[in-house]
Amino acid sequence: MGATHVTVTIRNPADLEQAWEGLFLVDTGATDSLVPRQHLEAIGLKPRGQRVYELADGSELRMDVTVGQIEFMGEFVGGTIIFGDENAEPLLGVTALESVGIEVDPRNQRLKRLPAVRLKGMKITA
Repeated sequence: MGATHVTVTIRNPADLEQAWEGLFLVDTGATDSLVPRQHLEAIGLKPRGQRVYELADGSELRMDVTVGQIEFMGEFVGGTIIFGDENAEPLLGVTALESVGIEVDPRNQRLKRLPAVRLKGMKITA
């Protein structure tokens, strides 16, 4: 199975002119997105806290996180972004994908839009 990549722009929500664009690996196994630290700092984003993440090998790692605007495929969403190491590959996590109604087509390894963003569990009252 191949890897899916997409061009993503990360913006500082306090100053939307401050932005960084890169090619991100779409990682449906990752909840949050990850960007190398130097790119986040260059657009004025600073750590707002830390979270413990479980890695693929089962080990845990405490990492700095922030909030930023994540834009891809003509959509945008506010999301948690992990400060990655200098040489880390940028990752687009599943939360950002699902928030705008986009999923990975596993057969073609492409991103596809859903007809609507999922809003399960909500009851509409008239």
